[in-house]
Amino acid sequence: MNDRSAMNQYWGRENLGQTILDALASAGMDLGALTVDDIAVTDHFHSGGKGATRRLARVAGLAPGMRVLDVGGGLGGPARMLAAEFGCHVTVIDLTESYVHAAAMLTERLRLGHRVSHHVGNALDLPFDDGAFDVVWTQNSGMNIADKARLYAGFGRVIRAGGLLTIQEPMAGPVQPPIFPLMWARDPGQSFLRAPDEMRAFIERAGFRLRAWDDVTTELAGPPAGAAAPPHSVQRLIMGENLEAITCAGQQNREERRIVMVQAVFERP
Repeated sequence: MNDRSAMNQYWGRENLGQTILDALASAGMDLGALTVDDIAVTDHFHSGGKGATRRLARVAGLAPGMRVLDVGGGLGGPARMLAAEFGCHVTVIDLTESYVHAAAMLTERLRLGHRVSHHVGNALDLPFDDGAFDVVWTQNSGMNIADKARLYAGFGRVIRAGGLLTIQEPMAGPVQPPIFPLMWARDPGQSFLRAPDEMRAFIERAGFRLRAWDDVTTELAGPPAGAAAPPHSVQRLIMGENLEAITCAGQQNREERRIVMVQAVFERP
């Protein structure tokens, strides 16, 4: 099975767009007047939700008109926030086809199609010209990718000189191994976390210079084990009955420093 098939098998969900609309309607949302804040609990599938996206954008200093490539952008929550709140033009690429279709539907409903576009594609083989973007943005998207050197080299190719690499990524903590299941993996065969020092070295070897590096493990911690996620939350919609086990393991991984969360900004000289 190739990477695309494996990722679609793990992450993909049939009729995801309609499932999301039904969940939003059941939560009392007006489907004809949705905003990025209305659907944030549904379309920000990463640690810390929309608050984490806003924090990272401010650290990076994103500004109107910037061309952003969101790699592994999933359902498009961060991309739509960057467009609506920061005035960016965002291209989203993701390997999971059902996410891309659902994301495009949500973007059109929020009338942001002029600023956000969605594409099926592989982070290790980016189909864009050299220097096409001011920023490569990625939140919680590299955990399933083993070849970190190739990943960051590809990012460096599509960022213009003076542009930014802006990341939020879970990394291997000082205590190992992590407890499974994780949100992105049932077992060690699907997870490729590296320690912070290793990650920084991969990125710097790809030609980037560090501007900011923050351990945000505590700040972006999810709800405690046993807390009920709302029915229209993306975690509930995607992980279903497996969410409780994942949440319990996640809390243990954070508390025991088996997994740490980092937000960082690098510049391409």
